[in-house]
Amino acid sequence: MVTIPHKVYVVILGALMVTGCANLGYYMQSISGHMEVMRKSRPIEDWLTDPGTSPQLAQRLGLGVEIRDFASRSLGLPDNDSYRLYADLDRAYVVWNVFAAPELSLQPTQWCLLVVGCVAYRGYYAQEDAERLARRLRADGLDVYVAGVPAYSTLGWFDDPLLNTVIEQPEVDLAALIFHELAHQVVFIKGDSAFNESFATVVENEGVRRWVAARGNPDQLATYRLKQQRRQQWVDLVMGYRARLAEVYGSDADVVSQRAQKRQLFDGLREDLRYLWRAWGVDETRAERYAKSLNNAYVVSVGTYYEHVPALERLLAIHGGDLAAFYAAAGKLARLAHDERRVALNTLL
Repeated sequence: MVTIPHKVYVVILGALMVTGCANLGYYMQSISGHMEVMRKSRPIEDWLTDPGTSPQLAQRLGLGVEIRDFASRSLGLPDNDSYRLYADLDRAYVVWNVFAAPELSLQPTQWCLLVVGCVAYRGYYAQEDAERLARRLRADGLDVYVAGVPAYSTLGWFDDPLLNTVIEQPEVDLAALIFHELAHQVVFIKGDSAFNESFATVVENEGVRRWVAARGNPDQLATYRLKQQRRQQWVDLVMGYRARLAEVYGSDADVVSQRAQKRQLFDGLREDLRYLWRAWGVDETRAERYAKSLNNAYVVSVGTYYEHVPALERLLAIHGGDLAAFYAAAGKLARLAHDERRVALNTLL
């Protein structure tokens, strides 16, 4: 049985007392959605001893336990009950995040919430709620991107469970997800989504590299390196177009000219991505559906997770790959004012 910490009830009560009507519904769906996740969670040990658990699920949960133990033992990530529970939500994603940006800007729309501060996305436990917000934002003239999310972190407030949304993923992907979400419990800056996600991505990458090396499986290592190479190609491509779009939006050109240049750049991004996808053997129907979603908000979503990865990878290298020292250095960055932190990150590059 999972119990809810008293401090969480205090925060929930405070949220309902200070929020206006516009946010009340959002907080309520967030509370009820997460409570559903926690109600369905059971310790993995219970699942493993339950005769109704299929052998396939038992094998995946056992792997999850190995990865979770490795995270604390070898990566210095928190040793608590997060990801030592499992829940089957009977859906493909746990939440759907909505990203938005103006028509001619890469400045993300921010939503300010208690506990986590202002973030560059808004999450909903029901896809229809996310799509409803997306329609309203599009009607206001914003670029919008909606993405299904397989897992999230409550920053240690709850014992976050493994979910059916991730348990069948390939081994390295499951490891990456656990390392990424646990990293949010190590360093988290209220109101700085780009730093938080970039830090967690660096921990994820280093953690998976060490996990694969520890497993000593040559085929798995080759698969991981290929996956990393492809992800870097994708990130470099999108971030390159991001820089070109920023130049257009920051120029003195009139609105008509900026719109035309925006169309040309996104046409180029679609074509370049199609080239990559064909080379990788991605299903064409899926690729085309994905290509139609490309807009400023999509670029914002990629930037949120990867903007500061090169600088933080450099910080890890400066400390010789010592994760404890890296965590301490990232913590020092977290204590800087926002603009000072940006200067420090740029200096690292």
